[in-house]
Amino acid sequence: MMAKRYELSDEAWDVASDLFIETHGRGRPRLSDRLMLDGVLWVLCSGAAWRDMPDRFGPWSTVARWAKPRDIRSVAQTLAAQAE
Repeated sequence: MMAKRYELSDEAWDVASDLFIETHGRGRPRLSDRLMLDGVLWVLCSGAAWRDMPDRFGPWSTVARWAKPRDIRSVAQTLAAQAE
């Protein structure tokens, strides 16, 4: 699959996916970590505000809440190391 602008390719996701722990809880089904990470990348790369994020990533508030406790820098470092 060809990645859209500001979204991870399948190869990059294979590397990044190891950094996320799957959790299965009660309540509403979670959106995928890949979709959330793509939303975060869109905001970071575009320079746009969270509220301007396209709907394809899910609700902007959900993506922002998902990103808050995570160290996105470690994800970026892992992807950069893999690219070298």
